[in-house]
Amino acid sequence: MGNILVYTWDNMVQAVINIKDRANRVLNIVKAKYGFKDKNQAIEHVIERYESAFLEPELRPEYIGKLEKIRKGKYTRFNSVDELKKKTS
Repeated sequence: MGNILVYTWDNMVQAVINIKDRANRVLNIVKAKYGFKDKNQAIEHVIERYESAFLEPELRPEYIGKLEKIRKGKYTRFNSVDELKKKTS
């Protein structure tokens, strides 16, 4: 298998995919277990679980946003730990 047709409509991606029978059964189990109305919801759920479990934090969009805020922040440079201690005590 492996044929995928993808097109977009109103900020949603539509995809027609061919999957093996076992993958289809797994999607049906996920759909039934979580009470989803269709396989689209089951696929989204599986992807969200995969993303949170396996993607490294630096790849997540929310991490990139936090990193940009940190980079734009105002900071004071210290030449040594002692200088920092004097300034903060």
